[in-house]
Amino acid sequence: MAYTVGGKERNPMTSPTSPLVSSNGLITSKCYARAGFIGNPSDGFFGKTIAVSVHNWVAEVTIWESPDLVLEPSPISDLMNFDSLDQLHAKASTEGYYGGLRLLYATCKRFQDACTEHGVELPARNFSLRYKTTIPRGLGLAGSSAIITATLRALMRFFGVEGQIGTKAELANLVLSVETQELSLTAGLQDRVIQVYGGAVYMDFDRELMERQGHGNYEPLDPGLFPPMFIAMVADPSDSSGMHSPVRVRWERGDQEVIEAMRNFADLASRCRVALEAGDWAEVGRLVNANFDLRRRLYGDAALGAANIEMIELARAAGAPAKFTGSGGAIMGLYRDDAHYAAIEARLTAHGYRVVRADIN
Repeated sequence: MAYTVGGKERNPMTSPTSPLVSSNGLITSKCYARAGFIGNPSDGFFGKTIAVSVHNWVAEVTIWESPDLVLEPSPISDLMNFDSLDQLHAKASTEGYYGGLRLLYATCKRFQDACTEHGVELPARNFSLRYKTTIPRGLGLAGSSAIITATLRALMRFFGVEGQIGTKAELANLVLSVETQELSLTAGLQDRVIQVYGGAVYMDFDRELMERQGHGNYEPLDPGLFPPMFIAMVADPSDSSGMHSPVRVRWERGDQEVIEAMRNFADLASRCRVALEAGDWAEVGRLVNANFDLRRRLYGDAALGAANIEMIELARAAGAPAKFTGSGGAIMGLYRDDAHYAAIEARLTAHGYRVVRADIN
C-alpha cells in the first residue's frame, strides 16, 4: 500500500499504510494488484497461502471535503457513453455490466457500520470520492478488493479514525465483508490480507484460529526472499474461464479427496516458506509447479479453462515453474535471468498472451 501527497508518492517506514494529506486537502490512497504465490485456493478452505503485492498495477482513490456526498463514476470503468453499439457490446463482453462505483458505495456503507460497531462517532463532514484503476479486470489479480481497500484507507484518514475500527487483520475482514455481505460476491480472505498488509505475507487460515480469533495468523515476509517473477495474461478475459467447479460443494459434503487436497495445498505453502527463507529457489520452483498440478487434478481441465492451461504449459516448456495468480486469466511464473525471461516472453507472446516482469518490491 502506498499513498500520494500533492502528486508525490510516499511510503513512510513508520506507517506504510497511513495515507497523507496534500496541501490542497486531497487524500489519495493506492492499493496494488496481488498474486497468490502458493497455497491457493486453500485460503477458502482453512488452509495456508503465501501472496505478494504486485506493483505493476494499482487502484487509486482520492477523497476531499465537499458540500454534498458524491461518488464519482470512472470515465473508463463506469463508461455509459459509447461510440457505437459495437463498442458497448465489446465492453460488456469483456468487463460485464458493473464498474467500480458499486464498490465505493458498498465500502462507504460498511465503513459507517464498522464505526458504529466500534463506538466511533464520525464528524458531520461530506466528501467526494474518485477512483481509477489500472488493474486488469477478470484476470485474477484482485482488482475489486484493491479498490475497496484503497477506499477504506481514504475514508479512515479523511475522518481521522485510523486504528479505531480494527487491526490490520480485522480490516482485511472488513474489506471481505464489503464483497460478501453487501454485494453477495464469492471471495476469500487471501486477497484482502495481502492488500491490507502489502509486501509479501504468509497466511495461516487454520479453522481453530479462525473460529477463536475471527481471522488467521498473518506473517509478513521479506519480498527480497522471492525469485524473479513474471506474470502472463490472456488478451481477452472472457476466453479465460471454464465451467463451474463442484469443489466447494464437495468440501461442504465432507469429500475426503477435497479435504486432503486442501491439506496438501497448505503443506506446499509451509514448505515453500522454508525454502524461501533458505534461499532454495529450485525447491520453490518445484513447489510452485506442484501447486498447479494438484489444482489441475482436483478441479479438472474444463473448470480451469483451455487458455489458462496453455499459458502454464508454454511457460513450463520454456523452463519456468508456473501456476495461477488467482482463479484464472493470469499466471505467475519464475525465471532465472534476463535471457530466460526473454525466452519465456517470446514463447508466450507468440501465442497471443501478454507478459510482464512482476514488481513485488
